[in-house]
Amino acid sequence: MFATVTGSALASDRASADDAVAMVKKAVAAIKANGKDKAFADFADPANKDFHDRDLYIYVYDMNGVAVAHGNNPKMVGKNLMDMKDNDGTPIIKSFIDVANTKGKGWVDYKWPNPVTKAVERKSGYVEKVDNLVVGSGIYKP
Repeated sequence: MFATVTGSALASDRASADDAVAMVKKAVAAIKANGKDKAFADFADPANKDFHDRDLYIYVYDMNGVAVAHGNNPKMVGKNLMDMKDNDGTPIIKSFIDVANTKGKGWVDYKWPNPVTKAVERKSGYVEKVDNLVVGSGIYKP
């Protein structure tokens, strides 16, 4: 019984795919309604629960791979991360941009440090193209 309770507790700490899609759509709406500067400040503010929920946060890249907003690691902002790869060699940001440019929106699988567990875990990032930006959030997989 303990394992079941623990598993359920851990599951509730993880956001769902629907949660990630909803947060990205909320972020896209914020950019359109409030402009980039205000939206990016909101994405960076950990107290803003619209854009920080359990293991979910918003990240935004331009089409050259430069991070313009990052809800979990502000040190990434301003850096060109086009060539960044996960431990398995997956080109994360390039994959986001490829999906945004070919489909307009979609999912990318990669590995990334979980801000809750601090461990590198399997993650699926949902991204949408907005003008010349890629807006995303992602879920960690058990």
